Amino acid sequence: MTYNSAQLAQAYQNACLEEIEALKPGNVHIYADGHDMVVQDFIRSAEVSSKTIAQPDLSLGMRIYHSVDATWQSVGCNTNLGIVLLCAPLVQAALMQNNYSLTDNLRQVLATTTIEDAQKVFEAIQLVKPAGLGHSDQYDVRDQAHCTLLQAMEVAESKDMIARQYSHGFDQVLHEALPCYQQALLAWERPAWAATAMYLYWLSHYPDSHVQRKYGEKAAQQLQKEAIVHAEAYAKHANPKQYLPQLMQFDQDLKARGINPGTSADLTVTTLLLHRIIT
Repeated sequence: MTYNSAQLAQAYQNACLEEIEALKPGNVHIYADGHDMVVQDFIRSAEVSSKTIAQPDLSLGMRIYHSVDATWQSVGCNTNLGIVLLCAPLVQAALMQNNYSLTDNLRQVLATTTIEDAQKVFEAIQLVKPAGLGHSDQYDVRDQAHCTLLQAMEVAESKDMIARQYSHGFDQVLHEALPCYQQALLAWERPAWAATAMYLYWLSHYPDSHVQRKYGEKAAQQLQKEAIVHAEAYAKHANPKQYLPQLMQFDQDLKARGINPGTSADLTVTTLLLHRIIT
């Protein structure tokens, strides 16, 4: 199946909006703002970045940089760096006009990244200065790129879930989170509740990279333990709305502690976009 730019831009924007409609403890959603950001920041970010992320004839690096820059110019805060980093390769693969599968095209996109791609991504990261950004002895984003984007991601994969998707062909999105979302959607027939289930999957199965960078490994592991309890309890409900009070309390507790599991939210958007592309 092939897609045009307008279709992919709409799919991306819808995935971003669907994620905002899901209750994601610790992150901004329609039930509660947080971390000095409001829902409208994310709605606006989805709108402006959708105008650039699916433009035809852009390199991967330029696709990422222009989308991040458009967001920064519009809302003045880092609402979607991780989202763009993850969604841009999927869009790039879906725009390829050939008879190969999306996963085959995605592998090609990742395998053929360039030094120029890495440079534009480094510039995008420097533009928004994400919280917890440290220094790296190899391929530091503050330096001039001298590696491909894939090489940079391979070095970072042990401490960053976004980099892990690049270096392993988005296998966790494809083979873990997507089936989780689809099963929940089949069971409950409500995309927002299914997205919450999938977000809790990410949160409970992997330490959140953003939390780990900002607060350390112990804090990320503690969050993961707390999320396991909620993910298991949430999954048992025939009507997940019944678990809303517990999720809201978890949300308030995390925000009171300043915990923002941003990477898990970014991966949620990515999974939602993948579902929209393939269905």
